[in-house]
Amino acid sequence: MKLISWNVNGFRACLTKGFGEFFARADADIFCIQETKMQPDQADFSPEGYHKYFHSAVKKGYSGTAVYTKREPLSVEFGIDGAHTDEGRVITCEFEEFYFVCCYVPNAQNELKRIDYRMEFEDDMRAYLSRLDKKKPVIYTGDLNVAHEEIDLKNPKTNIGNAGFSYEERGKFTELLEAGFADTFRRLYPDREEAYSWWSYRFKAREKNVGWRIDYFVVSERLMEKVEDSLICADVLGSDHCPVELLIDL
Repeated sequence: MKLISWNVNGFRACLTKGFGEFFARADADIFCIQETKMQPDQADFSPEGYHKYFHSAVKKGYSGTAVYTKREPLSVEFGIDGAHTDEGRVITCEFEEFYFVCCYVPNAQNELKRIDYRMEFEDDMRAYLSRLDKKKPVIYTGDLNVAHEEIDLKNPKTNIGNAGFSYEERGKFTELLEAGFADTFRRLYPDREEAYSWWSYRFKAREKNVGWRIDYFVVSERLMEKVEDSLICADVLGSDHCPVELLIDL
């Protein structure tokens, strides 16, 4: 199976920047997106052969997630056990062999002013994924808004304590991995440097590859043996993030 995740930073804008062409070329079994910034009726992208599911924020033009899948899920849920639904951040699709969870994790924001909510979200998500994992394996993907280790961003020393690289956020990601999950890219490529999925629009950051790896495919530990590759599609433009891809034998 080929699975793709992409923070499009505004789906309507990304549709004008080659999204459809990449979607068709990728021919993914499941393609999920984050930061749609729209309500479902504000853009029409309904490729043949796919079921689509949108979870939009109550606040217009903010956050939001979507999943396109060739296989119809057994069930689809929004939020985390009925909570964390207002911002449209989580879609869970249940399939026969696994759960697929698309997530756009809240940004802690400048001066970590939203860190308390971020910690609550992380704890609830970890507990939720662990409960799902007891039923069947989990594939958890999306913009998780954290660079876990120093190797995961260009300038770690000057970003310690900043949103996305705070000790609190990195610690929660460690807790997730210790709960029985694997960061597929870093497991396969433990020493690969300058592999990033997000670049600031400022200071020609993408041109200089001054970036962060904050988009992930995380899987239940027992699925890791089925992972064939975990890729970062850094050459795909259209957003300040690039797509990430998982090839897995399921």
